[in-house]
Order: sequence, then structure tokens, then C-alpha cells
Amino acid sequence: MAEEVLITSPGKITSHLTSSLLAVALLTSFGSSMLYGYNLAVVNSPAGYIKDFYNRTVVSRNGTGLNGEALTLMYSLTVSVFAIGGLIGSLMVGMLVTRFGRKGTVVNSTVLVFIAGSLMGFSRICRSPEMVIFGRFITGIHSGISLSVVPMYLGEIAPKNLRGFLGLMPSIFICIGVFSAQLLGLHELLGKEEHWPLFLSLVVVPTFIQLMLLPWFPESPRYLLIEKHNVHATITALKWYRAKCNIQSEIEEMQEEQRSLSTVDTVSVWQLLLDPTVRWQVLSVVVINIGMQLSGIDAIWFYTNDIFENAGIPAPEIPYTTVGTGAIEIIAGLIGCFTIERLGRRPLIIGGFAVMGMCCAGITLSLILQTHVYFMKYVSVGCVVGIIAGFCIGPAGVPFLITAELFKQSHRPAAYTVGGSLNWMSNFTIGFIFPFLQMSAGSFCYLVFSTVCLAVAVYVFFIIPETKNKTFVEISQMFATKEAVVESQALSQPDQLKLKKMNGYGTLENGSLEFDSSSSCP
Repeated sequence: MAEEVLITSPGKITSHLTSSLLAVALLTSFGSSMLYGYNLAVVNSPAGYIKDFYNRTVVSRNGTGLNGEALTLMYSLTVSVFAIGGLIGSLMVGMLVTRFGRKGTVVNSTVLVFIAGSLMGFSRICRSPEMVIFGRFITGIHSGISLSVVPMYLGEIAPKNLRGFLGLMPSIFICIGVFSAQLLGLHELLGKEEHWPLFLSLVVVPTFIQLMLLPWFPESPRYLLIEKHNVHATITALKWYRAKCNIQSEIEEMQEEQRSLSTVDTVSVWQLLLDPTVRWQVLSVVVINIGMQLSGIDAIWFYTNDIFENAGIPAPEIPYTTVGTGAIEIIAGLIGCFTIERLGRRPLIIGGFAVMGMCCAGITLSLILQTHVYFMKYVSVGCVVGIIAGFCIGPAGVPFLITAELFKQSHRPAAYTVGGSLNWMSNFTIGFIFPFLQMSAGSFCYLVFSTVCLAVAVYVFFIIPETKNKTFVEISQMFATKEAVVESQALSQPDQLKLKKMNGYGTLENGSLEFDSSSSCP
């Protein structure tokens, strides 16, 4: 069932990818994360049919149709209500993962997908636009939950040398979800008017497969040991994920973290925000999650067809151009997934945001000049491809991975709640205001996204350290050193007092882990 784990040095293990780890990563990503990408893009190609359905329904009810502005507002609500649901789902994450566990939350939340799929699938028969909007809202709740829980689950079951690879698996499936929606939206497949309710409700298929198979796999070993104090279940789970290996080193590492948290219960969001020992971690999560959405990627995904139309691409060619960009998303995601353990987290996220920033500026320049220079319309398409590729290489998945890595067990659920809620609030903002921003600012609206991308790249370069192949305790100590430097410079007190103050979370007074003292405060 699994490969053997190699002991390379005392206390340090290098694990092979086992079949159990790979199966869980594929199942959770396919049945949960992929739905997020699918729902981002699924309303793109049938937009005209959905608007026509809304207008005809209003005419049948009231005798008069909707004007253009009202119809745009109603469709924008259909697009952006997904993000409102996502925000609500993200706020529930901390409570759900504490009560049901990581795997339990993924499994139990599948009921939302079946409800949403039924509402959207039968909306035309029932002549109810409200069912479409409410179905989108419920799928948003599910995506808000799974977008945080799946990276948390994979980050906790993965050995540290595979945490990056497995952590980016959901982002690849998000790209596959977007590509699937673009491909199925072609007129030759489900892009006809009579098929759009089926097109929206197909989300139930991958969720059903996940529901049939995922319950057979064990819960996160870290959750079982640190939060449930169930050593027997922890060993059983590790034997599933690390078969035929000496798991003692990993148990000891978890117990090291458990001892460091012996006086700290699972914290609430409010406690997390008030905790001075994790201020840099919280700020980093805020910056990268807001930056992820305000980078403009959702505007690109939601309104790809409109962008290509404004760029001068002939209408019959737009759906095929969009499918081509979806294929590039998957390739870029695979590149990020298979290089993250070699390059690290920082190069992928810095490089990704930098590329996106330059391409957003390039879109503005090309749209301004395309009336004067013929080939500029192809430059704008290339910039759209560059934004999508840059996003999928790093910013699509690394922020969720980093959120898991920057915090230890007691703070991780609250951190995902903060990061997820900010992510979805930004998602809603962009999805709702982008059509109006585009009408008022024209091509210059992309300069806002360019500024955000470059600012996030600069922040990550100067603030967030590399977390590749480090334990959660070691990463905490890296940030504890940063806190110690800041406080010692501000208060000019002995270093030992600053470090001792943070022993409740950031460091261990008698920790056995090796740490480079030269990196401590001077």
C-alpha cells in the first residue's frame, strides 16, 4: 500500500510519497478543491442564457422585463453571491475542524453540494432565478469550507519534505476545475441553451465519488494526537500514511509541538488577533490572502470572454481561446507543484506575483494601443495568459500552504478563518465591482491590480522566510526570532527576556531542536 520511509539522520526523516497519501490528496482535491475552480468559471459561457432566463421569468411574473442595468446587477449578484457563501463558510472553519476533525469536515460538508446541485439543476423547470442564486450561495459555503480545510488536512498528514508538493495539489485541481468549466461550456458540449442547468449542477459528480471513498481513510494524525490525545489512533493513522516505517521520530516531533502548547488551548480568532507573539504571521496571512484576490485573477476568470472581446478577438474564437488558457493554467500548476520542494515557497510566490503585476500593466498598455497597433490585441491575450500562468505557479496555492506552515496546532484553525474570510471578502469585492470599475476606468483598472501584485511580491521578499523542509516548531522559532529582534530594538532589554516571554507559543524553553543561534537577535 505504501513505500518505505528512509531514516537519513537521527530525528530527521525523509518520506517517500505513499499510495495512501496520494489517494487522499487526489480525493480531497478532486471532490472539494476542483469545485471551487469549476464554480468560478461555470457562469462565464452561459452568461447570455442565464440573463435571458432571468428576463423571461421577470416578464412572465410582472409583464415587463428588466432594463440593461438591472439585468447586469442581477447577473453580478449571481456571480458574486458565490463569494458571500464562501465568506460564511470560511468563518465556520475553526468550529468545524475542532468538532469534526479535518477529514470529518470534508466529508460532512458534501451535503451542501448535493443541495446546491439540486437547486441549480431544477431552477429552469421551476422557473426560479432565486434557485440559481441560492444554489450558487450554497456552493460558495462549501467552497469556503473546503478551500481552507483541504490544505490544512493535507499539510498535517504530509511529511515535511512532501508538504509543499501535497499542499499545492488542491491548486492544480482548482485549475482543472476552471479548465473543465471552460471545456464543457463549448457549444459542442454543454454550451447550448437547454443544457445550462445541467452544466451548473455537474458539481455533484466529483463530490459523490469523494463521499464514497474518502471515509475509508484515517483522520489527521496531528489532530488525533495534539487535540484528541489519542495516541493509539495516531499510530494507526501514521501506519496508513507511513507504512512499514519507523514512525517514532514523527511521533516525537508531534509530542514536541504538543509540549510547547501544553498551556495554550485552541485559540479563537479574537485571541489570535490580540496575540503579540504571532503578529508577523497574522500580518503575512492577511497580506497574501488579500493580495491573492485583489491581484485581479478572479476578474480574469469571471470575465474572460468580455476581456477577449474588448481585445478584438472574433466572437466565434473566444470560447476556444478561453479553453486554451485553461490548459495553460493546468501546466503552470503542475510546474509549481513539481518544483516547490526544489525551489521553495518564496521563489514561486514572489515570481508569480511579479509576473502577474507586469502582465496587468501590459494589459492596460495593449488595450490603449490596440486601436493604433494591430498586433496589440494579441499582446493583451498574452498578458491574460501570463496572469493566469503566474497565478497558478505560486499564488494560487502557496498562500493556503503557508497559512498551515506559519502556525502551530493551537493557532491554525483561527488563522485559516482569518485568511479565508479575507480571501472571500476580497473575492466578493472584485466579482461585484469589476464590471462597474471596467466601465468607469476602462483599461486603466488593471493598473490597480498591477500595484497590488507588485506590493505583495515586495512584502514576501522582505518579511516571509523560507519554510521548505522545516517542522512547524522550527518555523515558529524563525518568527519568534523576528519578534525578539523587533522587541529588543524597541525596548533595549536583554534578549533572553524577549525569548522567554514567547515560550508559550513561539519557542521552547528546553526544546531539543537544533537552531542556529547566529540568527537570533544581536
